[in-house]
Amino acid sequence: MSDLESRLGYTFRNRDLLTRALTHSSANTIASNERLEFLGDRVLGLVVAEKLSAEFPNDPEGALSIKLHALARREACAKAGEAAGLGPHLTVSGARPNTQILADACEAVIAALYLDGGLDAARGFIERYWSEQVAALGNDMRDAKTALQEWSQGKESPSSPSYRIVRREGPDHAPRFEVEVRVIGHDPETGEGGSKREAEQNAARKMLETLGLSRI
Repeated sequence: MSDLESRLGYTFRNRDLLTRALTHSSANTIASNERLEFLGDRVLGLVVAEKLSAEFPNDPEGALSIKLHALARREACAKAGEAAGLGPHLTVSGARPNTQILADACEAVIAALYLDGGLDAARGFIERYWSEQVAALGNDMRDAKTALQEWSQGKESPSSPSYRIVRREGPDHAPRFEVEVRVIGHDPETGEGGSKREAEQNAARKMLETLGLSRI
């Protein structure tokens, strides 16, 4: 664990917390990372909200909320977990670590850092592995579903995009979804992802591209 701790920027007093954070529920052990994941998600939200308030002092609440969502979503957590090198240290049974598993582990590690070293330890990890993602945020950033919704509502005959799952496959701990999005007057588009939300975003993104709309 010493190599991993150096990447985390923190040495644990209680390494059992780190071991638990890296143990997926599929391993069928008593101490999985599910409860830590729950706590880590809240700690991440607090630290990111704190960071965004400082970095974007002129943003209204709505814009900050969109940025917070972008930084706390599954894909952002998985990206941070991959950069921190969590993958090789995960205990997973019956599946290779995917975006969902890596994201959950990353949130659990944040909780472990918080419980072992307080908010400063968790904040140090988040600032290290989210800094590039924060820097990449624009001053007016919308996710694909929000952009498509706003465009649909701005038409002469307002309507909301509709989404439906057309296919779900894979085990419960590593599912794959295909979602179809429909907008009145246009052919449907589909998107895939490791979660319903991710698939919806990808479907909305494809619809925006088909419509010739640039996404902020």
